Amino acid sequence: MKKIINTTNAPAPIGPYNQAVQVGDSVYVSGTIAMDLASKQLIKTNIREETKIVMDYIGEVLKEAGLSYDNIVKTTIFLADINNFVQVNEVYSAYFKTDFPARATIQADRLPKDANVEISVEAKVF
Repeated sequence: MKKIINTTNAPAPIGPYNQAVQVGDSVYVSGTIAMDLASKQLIKTNIREETKIVMDYIGEVLKEAGLSYDNIVKTTIFLADINNFVQVNEVYSAYFKTDFPARATIQADRLPKDANVEISVEAKVF
């Protein structure tokens, strides 16, 4: 059975999708960008702050599903500029206690709303 997961503590989808979908013990969190919840405008400060905002939003979606960062098994990070790889890693790594999930990092030609970073995750209920 498929369960739709959405929370008001993360940006609403900007297209025909949900923040996350749970099927069995797997939760698939859609790509998340740094959007201001009130204005619905993209936040473009610096890559570290934008990555922190994205990871915090992912945490809120996971929380709505009854999970945490410890449940993440795979992440995909899309960067507008691969030169931001080191700064993104510095922020990203702070969200995990010991074991890091599997991951792919890709430079994308263009991200939604011209974001600098977009992250999607797959999590498992343990």
